[in-house]
Amino acid sequence: MDRGDIDVDTLLRIVLVLLVVWIALEIVEGLLGILGWLLGPLQPLLGLALVVLIVLYLTDRL
Repeated sequence: MDRGDIDVDTLLRIVLVLLVVWIALEIVEGLLGILGWLLGPLQPLLGLALVVLIVLYLTDRL
């Protein structure tokens, strides 16, 4: 297979998959932005609660 030996259909499928991934990432970023805006000042407390839960799980206290 030479360097330029790729079918147009294959190339279009690759571009289509990349576009779908890009759009999905944009949607996830938007949702996380809305979630961050809604939580506002509670974000540090949520992070701390997550750390505590992970530590409790790792020490078999949960």
